[in-house]
Amino acid sequence: MKAPTKEEHIEVEGRVQTVLPGTMFRVELENKHVVLATICGKMRKRWVRLTVGDRVKMEMSPYDLNKARITWRLK
Repeated sequence: MKAPTKEEHIEVEGRVQTVLPGTMFRVELENKHVVLATICGKMRKRWVRLTVGDRVKMEMSPYDLNKARITWRLK
């Protein structure tokens, strides 16, 4: 019998639209959908700064498409 695996995440790219308090961001996806995103622990630990207009890579759960976790800041 196969062991249960970790939930698969949907990887998407977007652009930071608004910086909110508490390391939260409003990010607009390429299809104009806006999600609420937070930064992952590694980015918080390394003091990665995000500003309005930055392109980011995010992970989204297939169950809640209105929230995401920012995992990477793109050039």
